[in-house]
Amino acid sequence: MEDKETKNTGASVIRSIMGSKKITMKQLADELGYKSAQVLANKLYRDTLSLNEYVRIANVLNCDVKTIAKDGSIEILNQY
Repeated sequence: MEDKETKNTGASVIRSIMGSKKITMKQLADELGYKSAQVLANKLYRDTLSLNEYVRIANVLNCDVKTIAKDGSIEILNQY
């Protein structure tokens, strides 16, 4: 069985982008209005983000979230 870090979970994608952009957990939490970085860190550790939270984080990281049909016939940009 694979562990969470070997899959492209929402949390692992966010952590990867944060690393690439050199954004700290505190900076991201502040931008999102969380009372502490620990609240956001817990959500990422548990991988319990809602779609709205994920899209908000993506927006702060200057990224888009898309829903794409497996056959490629539909592509929708998710917005918050």
